[in-house]
Amino acid sequence: MVTDSTYSINLQEEYAKTEIAKILKLLDDELVGLTPVKSRIREIAALLLIDKLRKKLAITSGSPGLHMSFTGSPGTGKTTVGLKMADILYQLGYIKKGHLLTVTRDDLVGQYIGHTAPKTKEVLKKAMDGVLFIDEAYYLYKPDNERDYGSEAIEILLQVMENQRDDLVVILAGYKEPMDKFYASNPGLSSRIANHIDFPDYTTEELLKIAKMMLEEQQYQLTSDAEIALIQYINKRKEKPLFANARSIKNALDRARMRQANRIFESRGQVLTKKELVNIEAQDILQSSIFNS
Repeated sequence: MVTDSTYSINLQEEYAKTEIAKILKLLDDELVGLTPVKSRIREIAALLLIDKLRKKLAITSGSPGLHMSFTGSPGTGKTTVGLKMADILYQLGYIKKGHLLTVTRDDLVGQYIGHTAPKTKEVLKKAMDGVLFIDEAYYLYKPDNERDYGSEAIEILLQVMENQRDDLVVILAGYKEPMDKFYASNPGLSSRIANHIDFPDYTTEELLKIAKMMLEEQQYQLTSDAEIALIQYINKRKEKPLFANARSIKNALDRARMRQANRIFESRGQVLTKKELVNIEAQDILQSSIFNS
């Protein structure tokens, strides 16, 4: 710690010492869209870096709140962003390890009296010095069930979030509406979370771009007709229940690849070209049941 008021710090040098730039670039490269989310992560990263530099110069500042809430539909990149956030926190020295442990209610809440506390404490022990990512966190609280032990898990979680905030960062994730109700029912929990980040649904154009990236990774490509068919599929699928953004697109592409393989297999006897093995045709998309409903 430096106490000389004339001492200065080169921001670019300090920034270069960390891997933050690389992590933020990966976030841009790996995740399509999500502009408000990426912007918020950059703001948090900037705040943490400046806070670190202030401490070096002995400038008094309150510790920035690190616990977070990620709200949005399934398949919008919440877990991926959580992993990148863990990397940023580690590079800046806010957590001792860069790991992220993802859990759900079943990992924390027991089935009988005396079962919840040891389960929750074991999870917290594994997550310590890193990030604990609780998916569908609103399931922790079931006010309509008197025999539910979720409130016990929340109480233990609250104590750790307050008393060991330098050792563990907690990210609570889930659908926005039930998460809002969850926080309203647990004001102590909400007050300990400094960063609430909402993940928007992807547009059709963004989902098409995601699909192309997924296919490229596996050395497949869409023909021009297949691209038109996939746009039609996306628009129809978005109107159906249980749509899960990128996750639904991945499932659709898996089925399209299966249909492509079956189509090629049934035409056996011919000599196959690389192009035929790589191309996803329109019929591989249009055979989906979504077009018949």
